[in-house]
Amino acid sequence: MFDGYDSCSEDTSSSSSSDESEEEVSPLPSSLPIIKNNGQVYTYPDGKSGMATCEMCGMVGVRDAFYSKTKRFCSVSCSRSYSSNSKKASILARLQGKPPTKKAKVLQKQPLVAKLAAYAQYQATLQNQAKTKAAVPVEGFSWGNYINSNSFTAAPVTCFKHAPMGTCWGDISEGVRVEVPNTDCSLPTKVFWIAGIVKLAGYNALLRYEGFENDSSLDFWCNVCGSDIHPVGWCATSGKPLVPPRTIQHKYTNWKAFLVKRLTGAKTLPPDFSQKVSESMQYPFKTSMRVEVVDKTHLCRTRVAVVESVIGGRLRLVYEESEDKTDDFWCHMYSPLIHHIGWSRSIGHRFKRSDITKKQDGHFDAPPHLFMKVKEVDASGEWFKEGMKLEAIDPLNLSAICVATIRKVLADGYLMIGIDGSEAADGSDWFCYHATSPSIFPVGFCEINMIELTPPRGYAKLPFKWFDYLRETDSIAAPVKLFNKEVPNHGFHVGMKLEAVDLMEPRLVCVATVTRIIHRLLRIHFDGWEDEYDQWVDCESPDLYPVGWCQLTGYQLQPPAPQSSRDSQSSSSKQKKKAKSQQYKGHKKMTSLQLKDELLDGEEYSFLQGASDQESNGSASYYIKQEP
Repeated sequence: MFDGYDSCSEDTSSSSSSDESEEEVSPLPSSLPIIKNNGQVYTYPDGKSGMATCEMCGMVGVRDAFYSKTKRFCSVSCSRSYSSNSKKASILARLQGKPPTKKAKVLQKQPLVAKLAAYAQYQATLQNQAKTKAAVPVEGFSWGNYINSNSFTAAPVTCFKHAPMGTCWGDISEGVRVEVPNTDCSLPTKVFWIAGIVKLAGYNALLRYEGFENDSSLDFWCNVCGSDIHPVGWCATSGKPLVPPRTIQHKYTNWKAFLVKRLTGAKTLPPDFSQKVSESMQYPFKTSMRVEVVDKTHLCRTRVAVVESVIGGRLRLVYEESEDKTDDFWCHMYSPLIHHIGWSRSIGHRFKRSDITKKQDGHFDAPPHLFMKVKEVDASGEWFKEGMKLEAIDPLNLSAICVATIRKVLADGYLMIGIDGSEAADGSDWFCYHATSPSIFPVGFCEINMIELTPPRGYAKLPFKWFDYLRETDSIAAPVKLFNKEVPNHGFHVGMKLEAVDLMEPRLVCVATVTRIIHRLLRIHFDGWEDEYDQWVDCESPDLYPVGWCQLTGYQLQPPAPQSSRDSQSSSSKQKKKAKSQQYKGHKKMTSLQLKDELLDGEEYSFLQGASDQESNGSASYYIKQEP
């Protein structure tokens, strides 16, 4: 793929350079392209012998690296632009003090206007560079500083199959070379240089310019999927100059030989990497689509909602009856909480009919094929029955796994489940899980995996013993073989950093850490908050994202809570214990904009967003055996 660099040799023609640089490469191979040779165009300021000045753009560089036998132009692009009398490049050349060439004399009719326009562009470029260097993340939080100062590790992008590039990340790793803007440069135009990945943290990479060796003084973090990162060879095919950073520009006398030595045999990004990033960020759900989604005020039923916005695959759904569009609900497009119109009727699930009898103009039903498919089950033989006992993650208190009961068996493998000891009399807080859901477990799961099981509210016979409880309630446990026991090779490890949705306030995406792993079940801790806010989440949950996801998609990231907020929230939470009733008042975290004002009040239901089930290498050995 580096044949395009031959534009530096004296006998290379523009056509051969173009043809070779556009050679087709298979989409994102499992192994990254290997740099075979290098002859990239590179330039640096005056002060060295053997220099030449481009007659088109005025760029000064090593003569041997200039294009064509005459060495009049720094690149193929300038040669072609010169022939077509490019106004913009010619103006820049004159502003740099070069006399206009014969072909450029026609531009002298408006020299003042042209100079002013070019000068304004030059000033804008400098201002943009200054803004980039001085950019301050939300509330002063920077993933790069956070990871560097604490030596944290982040979960790799490959752990998140639902995230952009999650299934085609390849073997992007430390040592991969890329072309990035050179910010250590005083030239008025945007120039580039080659950098190597020193450390990866999700989408973010710590980069070091080539030539700095072990000097980390100018290392910088950048999102690998951002628009300013390119595979090595991009500058050659795009006619962009490579300029060594000012700090090291006099370190070597022959930069061409240096690059050839450093880059030969190294890996770089696939040539179609940016295209794959763009494709992976195309989402099938569109605004104005109608869906069925869980009713956040009555867990047991669904309602019609309309897609109001789509950000990174996350949907802001507004309930159809909300006139001011403030009654909304956030979830991912792969969430098990949303379904196509007609789903509730098809499986026998409770549904709240809308007062709106006619579709509003522009609204249309989302096609059924857009929704996440659940694994098919065979309910013809031994199957779940009403009254059977099990353990389940409480959707109203995601830090707890509770004693639960199957209250109703629906079609297509769906179950209505209630938490023992805290159910509403009318069953309005029953919730729907699929039989293959990774959020329900057989009796004994918590005991065998040393997880604290939350007993029924008011149950006095402690410590809780399942066999005693089953006998006292005259009930039976759901058979172990009916549960999902598949455990994928997810790649998560304790201590890894990530960005996670606070499922008790699902519009928030927060800085988080994996603190415990039980097969496919992850314990997610929100940095800066007490452990009581932790949540159990499946390893394939669409509500977990790599570090840098918010920056990539434009979603707001909630930074770790400061100490003052933690103290305030901790004292408040002691008084606000969970009361399972028609209105759930649970623990909620504050957004970064509200931390200094007041506590969020939790007057709405929020729910566990589970994950779809995939084929994987599972084992049933971690379940406790049931006694007859």
